[in-house]
Amino acid sequence: MSLSKGIRIRRSIESIYNDYLIGQHSSNPALQKPLIDLIRAWRGITNLDHTDPNSFFNIGGLHGEPFRGAGYGSASWWGGWCNHGNILFPTWHRAYCLRIEDALRSIEGCEDVTLPYWDETGEETARKGVPEIFLQPKFLLDGEFIDNPLYSYKFPQNIVDNISADDSLYSKHKGYNTVRYPYSGLVGTEEARIATLAHNKEYYSVDDITASTILCDNIKSWLQNGRWQDGEWKAGVGVRQKFFNCLDAPNYTVFSNTTSAQSWNDNAPPEHQVTPLEAPHNDIHLAVGGFDVPGLGDFSPVSGANGDMGENDTAGLDPIFYFHHCFIDRCFWLWQVKHQSTDSLEVIAEYPGTNSVDNQGPTPGVAGGTWLTLESPLQPFKNKHADHQQQFYTSYDMVNIERQLHYTYDGPGSAGRFLRGLPGATHATHSVRISGLSKNDIPGSQQLVVYGQLRNEERRVLAVESILSRWHTSGCKNCQTTSEVKRHVQLYLPDGLDATPGSDDEALRVSVEVVTRAGSGPPRNGLPLKPIFKVVGRGQKYRDIL
Repeated sequence: MSLSKGIRIRRSIESIYNDYLIGQHSSNPALQKPLIDLIRAWRGITNLDHTDPNSFFNIGGLHGEPFRGAGYGSASWWGGWCNHGNILFPTWHRAYCLRIEDALRSIEGCEDVTLPYWDETGEETARKGVPEIFLQPKFLLDGEFIDNPLYSYKFPQNIVDNISADDSLYSKHKGYNTVRYPYSGLVGTEEARIATLAHNKEYYSVDDITASTILCDNIKSWLQNGRWQDGEWKAGVGVRQKFFNCLDAPNYTVFSNTTSAQSWNDNAPPEHQVTPLEAPHNDIHLAVGGFDVPGLGDFSPVSGANGDMGENDTAGLDPIFYFHHCFIDRCFWLWQVKHQSTDSLEVIAEYPGTNSVDNQGPTPGVAGGTWLTLESPLQPFKNKHADHQQQFYTSYDMVNIERQLHYTYDGPGSAGRFLRGLPGATHATHSVRISGLSKNDIPGSQQLVVYGQLRNEERRVLAVESILSRWHTSGCKNCQTTSEVKRHVQLYLPDGLDATPGSDDEALRVSVEVVTRAGSGPPRNGLPLKPIFKVVGRGQKYRDIL
């Protein structure tokens, strides 16, 4: 691929931070400069007046809160601009990452800054969890210790949750600092504030290292693969492997989002089912934002954690969001390179996941029932190169990051080299098809936890599927037709071991549990959550066993 001059290189935050440490020890300013410039730029957009288009508050609020349009006060619409559960998920977030990178580069002296990615499948993350730069409250800049702008974000004004059914739960006051697991950030009502203070008190009384260790252990537990070892099941969600598996999705439509992938998997045997990019993306959101993996880790599970990354409403206001989504964009590019789709994308017309009502509901200015295509505007991002300054980017503008957007990852040609070194995709032996749940009954995000139990043994976590959601969906008249939660969760069992929802003594007995913000019991309406599930074996299709 022939590249024009001036292409920007996005590197991992781990490599930038490691260079910084080496530069400190060797008195090499050139190695320290990329991280110092990044912190300077991030501090710059954080300190801008909140009304400035390049301010972090303005850009962070584009994703969800503060809501606008028809969704400002009505749960019938989605008041944020983000797209989830539809084919615009990868391209909209590509434009979003580009927007904050442009803002960072607008700060004087930071014109060469690029947005780094958190290498979530890298060996360093597997060993350590969250990169260290996100865990440090202070950073030494220009000879003085400043508040590290990547550690947390302090709100410059109130955000008021005007959705009546939310009871103002997601309102945030001026001076609120974003939090991550194991902390809670629900402060919108007096009841929520009391519960949050009680929950956080335990962690405020210890040093940040302890809380950071709990967060990092949680991330590592989510990333590790479940496996059979020495005759025993070593549990693990396997998010790292999910990222590798999604690169095998056969077309853009099913690669791009969970809604399309679910429809595809209804008609495919387990060994040919797909993992959409959005699935491991959701897992990391919940791992950082406040869900632990049941039964995993050598630390005490923390219920009641409600970090900002855990809901679409507030996720964009945590700085780590952008490093996570930069990695998601890198995975998108790797998929494009692997499937010779760097210059064009194709969408299966009118397939599930191609309508504005799918998943979250329509974004501001988009009518319910609108078919989504590559020509759909990626609002609110304006195409600065368009003849008319009011023209929004479309997915057609977001296809080739090198030729159209003038950036790449790790250097020209690195994608092909990286792909050659990746472990292959794993092919499921069984699939658990879960349905019978409505997002209307569950406030916020949730987990679908699949357990397995052999005779005379304790049950074990086999897999976890994350549902990243808005806080309130029951009033969304425009997304009622897609309110039912449907997922295929793949299992990877050794040869000769079958799985069943029944009581076969020779098989692995499968069960499914829903974990909400209220824990594994009933949600706030008090009704029990009873998912319907079927186990599909190798060579079978869900449609064939109905």
